Amino acid sequence: MCDLRIIFENGEEFLGRSFGADLGTKNIVLEAVFNTSAVGYQEIISDPSYFGQMVFMTYPLIGSYGITTKDYESRSLCAGALGVFEYSGKPSNCESITSLSEELKRYEIPAICEIDARQIVRMIRNFGSMRVLLTGDLKISKSKSLEIIKNTPLITNHVESVQDRFLKTEFNGVGTEIVVIDCGVKKGILNSLASRNCKIFVLRFDSSAENVLRLNPKGVVFSNGPGDPKDNKTVIELIKQLQDKVPIFGICLGHQLIALANGAETYKMKFGHRGSNHPVKNLKTGKIEITSQNHSYAVDIPSISGTDLELTHINLTDNTAEGLEIKSKKILSVQYHPESSPGPQDSGYLFDEFLNLCQNTKILEKSLL
Repeated sequence: MCDLRIIFENGEEFLGRSFGADLGTKNIVLEAVFNTSAVGYQEIISDPSYFGQMVFMTYPLIGSYGITTKDYESRSLCAGALGVFEYSGKPSNCESITSLSEELKRYEIPAICEIDARQIVRMIRNFGSMRVLLTGDLKISKSKSLEIIKNTPLITNHVESVQDRFLKTEFNGVGTEIVVIDCGVKKGILNSLASRNCKIFVLRFDSSAENVLRLNPKGVVFSNGPGDPKDNKTVIELIKQLQDKVPIFGICLGHQLIALANGAETYKMKFGHRGSNHPVKNLKTGKIEITSQNHSYAVDIPSISGTDLELTHINLTDNTAEGLEIKSKKILSVQYHPESSPGPQDSGYLFDEFLNLCQNTKILEKSLL
């Protein structure tokens, strides 16, 4: 029996079955995006970068291994909603502590199954990013639905909305002191630094340069996060104040903010990159990396001309910018996720390169937590 309905702003609609939080007759409007990963649904929906978005999974069966304690990327689920073709409510995994459905209900996240998720993905690829109405009111008219979508204001305070969701892990090492600016940081980033014995301080996105430098860090990481990078003027200004004083590493949103702080521009992509199978070429070595990605925006390559920024990585599917550096200021950044959770481990070397910039005396070789 169908009990949920989704209507896209282009008028397309789908009926399905709820397996998450009960919407009742409520309506929610979110940005529709898709992810091509075959596994990692828990990491995906607990990634703060998905705040305000409804994620459609291309892999046809979701939920088969349940929810585990170790696979959370933040202290709660962050995605606005989840859409899948088939939901498996009986997880087969010795580490599972509960089902995906129960966890979605716990955090009041709606989810819909028994829809043609791949048809939805093809539609987004053809028409571009669009907003979607998710409702439990099956009698609402299409015209009323489109009116609700049109009149629902867009979220502009994405980064502020996901503050303080990082998981406090054991990352107080005795090695390089690193400040992580939390724009929606994933646990995987903190664990990648912790595995290299770093002493990590996580500060809010709106921290002052004085508070950062008071900790005497050897380097600063600007994390991933949700939303339009141009909305984050406070962080852009912080980068400008720090980049002549300390090595900086930007990841995803942090990469875009570094570009904006140094005179380049960003733009919204047609449907973004989300998945764990994106090929990226390192222009310095000529090597190809398979990467994990999640972003709606990209740095405009022509706008890099005339700045101190140098393009270091490109995406081989569409030639978009995937990495930048400023050698004179010890700055490097990548659009993708070198911590790759979920995803391949091809890009972990970037943390080592950053710590070398920080003049770390010894990088301990440990497996990721």
